[in-house]
Amino acid sequence: MSTLLVVPLKRTVELDTVEPFINLFNNSYNGNNLNAIDFPYAISELSKLRNLAVVRPCIKLESLDVIYNYYDQLCTLESKLPMHKLRIPYKWKDAFGKKMFRGRSSLTISSLAYEKRCILFNIGAMQSAIAAAQGTYRDDGFKLATQLLQRSAGIFAHLKNITTCSIPEELTPDSSPEVLHVLSNLMLAQTQEIFVLKALKHVMKDSTVAKLANSCQKLYAKVLRSLEKDSVSSILEKDWHATIGAKQAGFHAICQLYQSSVCRSNKTIGEEVARLQYAVKLFKAAQSRSGKSNLYEEFALRAQRHLTESKKDNDFIYHANVPDIKSLEDVEDAQLAKIEAFTTPLSTNLKDLFVHLVPVVLHRAIVASDTRRNEFTNVEIMKLNEATQNLNGSLANLNLPAAIEVAVDSTLPRSIRNKLKDVRERGGITSLRLSMNELPKLLERSQTILNECDRKLNEEASGDKRLRIQLKEKWTRIASEQLTKNIRLNIDKYRVIIHNAIAADNVIQKLFEKHADGMEMFSKPLSELEEQCPLGNVNANCTSAQKLRKLLKKVDAIKTEREAIESELNSIKFEDQHMDMSSRKNDSITKRFSTLRKRVNESIARQTILIEHIKVASSEFDRECVGRSEARDAFLIKFAKIYDCFITLQTNIKEGRKFYKDLIFLLITFEHKVSDYCWARKTEKFNLLKSLANRS
Repeated sequence: MSTLLVVPLKRTVELDTVEPFINLFNNSYNGNNLNAIDFPYAISELSKLRNLAVVRPCIKLESLDVIYNYYDQLCTLESKLPMHKLRIPYKWKDAFGKKMFRGRSSLTISSLAYEKRCILFNIGAMQSAIAAAQGTYRDDGFKLATQLLQRSAGIFAHLKNITTCSIPEELTPDSSPEVLHVLSNLMLAQTQEIFVLKALKHVMKDSTVAKLANSCQKLYAKVLRSLEKDSVSSILEKDWHATIGAKQAGFHAICQLYQSSVCRSNKTIGEEVARLQYAVKLFKAAQSRSGKSNLYEEFALRAQRHLTESKKDNDFIYHANVPDIKSLEDVEDAQLAKIEAFTTPLSTNLKDLFVHLVPVVLHRAIVASDTRRNEFTNVEIMKLNEATQNLNGSLANLNLPAAIEVAVDSTLPRSIRNKLKDVRERGGITSLRLSMNELPKLLERSQTILNECDRKLNEEASGDKRLRIQLKEKWTRIASEQLTKNIRLNIDKYRVIIHNAIAADNVIQKLFEKHADGMEMFSKPLSELEEQCPLGNVNANCTSAQKLRKLLKKVDAIKTEREAIESELNSIKFEDQHMDMSSRKNDSITKRFSTLRKRVNESIARQTILIEHIKVASSEFDRECVGRSEARDAFLIKFAKIYDCFITLQTNIKEGRKFYKDLIFLLITFEHKVSDYCWARKTEKFNLLKSLANRS
């Protein structure tokens, strides 16, 4: 019996896939949520898997699991990442070594769809090779071979049917629909061939063997008709046409041989002789087509022997009329070979390397909802902070609570001592000055990154313009100005953001310079401050003072409540793994914050009423304490206002540092995108120049 035909593998080269994948991850997720798993390690494992699967493949059954795994990993990643932004120049050669219309036998495209298509082709080819290597003397070998060939037929049929619109260039000849159609039908015919061999081995009924063989020869005949097209026969292996023709004739002969035995059982001797004559003729045709005189030799000798015996019996005993073979009824079909539909995953025990990676679409929905949440949170917290600053300012103007804590001595009030202690624990003006000095450095870093992005784009655009002028209509690629419109707009937006940040920095700088001398007093020893504090005479136990103390307790209660509200606002988080997309809509977020917003508004409303009551009580206190020292009040009021200024500056500087660090992170990600664009344009330029050089 002839051996099975094997589809050759497409060949590829080893590539650096790690860095492009890392850039894609960073650009897609902006660096967020990439700590759930060691993604660089997973990407490195994916690169190793590619080398094992397609760069250095082995034709073994175990190797199928490797290439299955690699294909499934790519499918999983494709469902999570925008793979059209991946910039890896995948290079694959034609499986049959045929050249394209440009004289090339290989094709390089930066497209994951192209990589997956080539991998699928190799899976089908590897399945055909492993099936051909199975022995025909064991039932498990028969079973595995039929499974692999039917899956291979399904893969080639799938490749023929899937669209190639996502791949921008014409593919290699082995990927043409006509070739893939032939390969799918060939795998199906070889599957049926194995079923015939199994029937022969197990000595099944003659009628069964005849039906199976008839289906087999018809499948090979279908392949043979497709090979008559020059567009197909010129691409496939040269000896395939002869081999397939021989198989078609051989299995047609086996069909006639075994059907003749059925005729003998039915005593239709004339039909038996006709079929045996045709079988002998077909066996000779098979041997002639293949160039092998011993092909199907056992069956050919049996057919010749049976023909001699049947003729002799007919001549001496039956004298039956021998009909024309064309007048006989066709043998029934029994096609057991079926195309196995292509499904994923291919691996039976797939272990997703990126199982913790949230799909980009869901990730962006999470980011959008978190951004909306932060907007609500920041607005409400800002309202609380502004209200608290106004409250502190009103108390400072009234010299509260210091005014009602004072006795007739030189000791500083307890509230002033607490503020002095708080400032020193925060590092005082020295710490404030150091933090302020960081802002210009962070600003400079931001401007440097943005200027570098601008420089790279200008350099790429100038090179493109120069070649466009030099080569004129031959330079067919899209102009850089058209491709970088959105990138340029983003650069302008970042420049506006930086301009606004500079203005905010100037406000902080002026506020610091205005109160720097006053904040120096926080660095003085306590004894020196007590000496500078004027003496005063206050009746701290009068009715109005007691009333003020009660009101100030309400002030403390409001501040405590606001700390709790702010903590609740910051603690609201979405359960990413259990929340569906609809719950991330703005109205849902608004609903979740409505209760806290109501509490914020109620707190501010209570503050307004409370300040009015404090002003009234303070006026009563002023009338009762006629002998109060205005100089002492002025000193303590100034101290309180400088403290408030210190806290405001420290808060603003902290927010400014966080703003710049976040901005720098965004700019670095943006710079990666610009670099990827420039790299892709450089590769495109190289390929186009090479193509122009080949044409000339």
